[in-house]
Amino acid sequence: MVKMATIVGARPQFVKAAMVSRALRAVPGIQEIFIHTGQHFDERMSDVFFSELELPRPDHYLGIHSGSHGMQTGRMLESVERVLIAEQPEAVIVYGDTNTTLAGALAAAKLHIPVLHVEAGLRSYNRLMPEEINRIMTDHCAELLFAPTQTAAENLRQEGVPEAKIHLVGDVMYDAALYFGEKAERHSRILEQLDLEPKHYMLATIHRAGNTDEPERLQTIFQGLCLAAEALPVVLPIHPRTAAALQQIGMFEYVKQQLKVIEPVGYLDMVMLEKYASLIASDSGGVQKEAFFYKVPCATLRSETEWTELLDLGWNRLVSMEDSQTVCRDILAALELSGKSAQPYGRGEAAWKIANMITEWRREEFETVF
Repeated sequence: MVKMATIVGARPQFVKAAMVSRALRAVPGIQEIFIHTGQHFDERMSDVFFSELELPRPDHYLGIHSGSHGMQTGRMLESVERVLIAEQPEAVIVYGDTNTTLAGALAAAKLHIPVLHVEAGLRSYNRLMPEEINRIMTDHCAELLFAPTQTAAENLRQEGVPEAKIHLVGDVMYDAALYFGEKAERHSRILEQLDLEPKHYMLATIHRAGNTDEPERLQTIFQGLCLAAEALPVVLPIHPRTAAALQQIGMFEYVKQQLKVIEPVGYLDMVMLEKYASLIASDSGGVQKEAFFYKVPCATLRSETEWTELLDLGWNRLVSMEDSQTVCRDILAALELSGKSAQPYGRGEAAWKIANMITEWRREEFETVF
């Protein structure tokens, strides 16, 4: 029996892990230990995802969800290390680019446990983003790097990662979009509950620290969204960090008057909101891709994106933060996008490829040792 430790903590990681965990459970001889750091911790940000995505309940819940980047990552590193010493897994799987990702990778690497990184090789080339630092350091700790796109694989080659460690598998989030899309149609009633007419609203999400932690930038974004709402109703599932930041600058009540502000929603409800929006405005990497999966134009509320193929294919555009009028103009201009048809994220088989590669890698490791 091979013991694998999966380390997750944030909503996008739950989606990715759901697909890989499902594939691993189908492989004989693999035992998966689930570690949840607690980075996203309440029912709206975590529990509902576990139930909807058919994820196993965590074997270890660490409850670490607050503090600065350094404090949070340090506490996670200490706690994850303790669990790994107790469980003694033969490999650790981490996902994406959060503090959970970095803490899991560092803890495993320092214990000489191989790190397997799902969604490796992404680069924004903006090192002011904490996510960029997390990605780079995790990739250079990893033994197996599962790249979602050709661009991601090439980024790793350019950084000198040995070819044998790089595996182009496709995007597990596309797997999830295909697998859970029909379930969302059957079970979600979010459009009826919010009285939304399909293809007659904009969906917006804002949560990145680069937007929420800079008051002037946050004000510009939300003033722009409120202006855009005069042309197209805006639905905003609000992240707790964003709500707190708006409260701090005295904009929360104004935003609630101009936009349809709702609590965070589960994965199935989010799928429905994305599928039936006429436009998505977001600073989330995952939401950008999901917009593409559902063929919805997207305006990215950042000055760069890791998912450059979305720009190249004409499904996405970046929003200038010059002023609120410019934000409004750039967001609404995305309604005119007419993207090309392509499959840069694979064919929905990424999780199975990852599970098969892990099995093959483990067999080769075993034969090398013995």
